[in-house]
Formats: sequence, C-alpha cells, structure tokens
Amino acid sequence: MTRMLIIGPPGSGKGTQAERICSELGIVAISTGDIFRANVKGETPLGLEAKKYIDNGDFVPDTVTNRMVRDRLAQDDVANGFLLDGYPRTSGQVDELDDILAAAQLKLDVVVQLTADDEELVKRLHGRAVETGRTDDNEKVIRHRLDLYREQTEVVVARYAERGILAKVDGLGEMDEVTKRIMDAIRDV
Repeated sequence: MTRMLIIGPPGSGKGTQAERICSELGIVAISTGDIFRANVKGETPLGLEAKKYIDNGDFVPDTVTNRMVRDRLAQDDVANGFLLDGYPRTSGQVDELDDILAAAQLKLDVVVQLTADDEELVKRLHGRAVETGRTDDNEKVIRHRLDLYREQTEVVVARYAERGILAKVDGLGEMDEVTKRIMDAIRDV
C-alpha cells in the first residue's frame, strides 16, 4: 500500500506521471485539477466558484479544496493507497491533510517533486493549451501560476523534506525515462 503525493510546477508532467505511477503501483489517482475541471464543465456550484480562480491562474481557496479532498479520501477506493496530484499546495493544506490522515491513523509514505526549467514549462503549457483549448494556459496566466507555485507551494516541499519523505526527480526527458526515475526514487524513500 502506498500513500503519496506528486508535486511540481504547472507543466512538469505531474498528471502524466501520476497515471503511470498509479498503474504501476495499483493505487488510485486523485487530481484536484481534474475534479475542478469536471465541476466547471458540469457547471456545478463548486465548478462555477472554482472557475473564477482557475481562469485567473489563482489557487481555489483552501476551504473549498480541503472539503473536496476530505470527502474524496473517505471513499472506499483509496483503501489500497492513493496518489494526490495538486494537493496540498499550501502550508494550511498540509495541516489539513495531516489531520485527515491522522483521523484514519494513516500517514504519507512519499512525496515526489518533479522539477523542470521555467522556460521549458512555459513551452509545454503553451503546447497543451493549443491541444486542449484550456483557458488557463495563456502566457500571462502560466507565469502567474509559476510565481504562485514558488511563493506558496515550495513551503510545502520544505515541510515534507524535513520529514525525510521527499524525493526530487528531474521531470525533463522521455516519459519512460522520467517514470523510471520516479519509481527508483519511490523505492529509495
């Protein structure tokens, strides 16, 4: 059983690698971004609220995100392990996740941080915007999201590094090569 999260700047390959890791380990992927986008597409109340933030490249407020993750982690399919993608992104969300897991007498096993050069990330996200028509991937919003990542999310990385469960992995290269580096890093932690 593996309970983990994958973290990294927008465009670092988290979603792609999350699918591969989950397939390899037999665990469920939980992507807050996918859940928000599904709600936006379905025009649910949560989706309408989240869209305002997503379209500006801002994080959805912790109150909304925390409630969603708490509900998701209470579902039966996470019993054999999970991979969180896109959560936690702030120090407050780390505290909330700690509380959620402690209530179930669980803890995270590993945190994988994908790293990549900013200019490569901008290039990747522009390509994704063209392919998928995502409104949150124009250059101004991309650079804003990268700034937010550095300002808020890197504190999260530091907290997990202090616990000794952080594995930094270069997110650049062929997909199979990156997946192998991640799986090796997971085994090392």
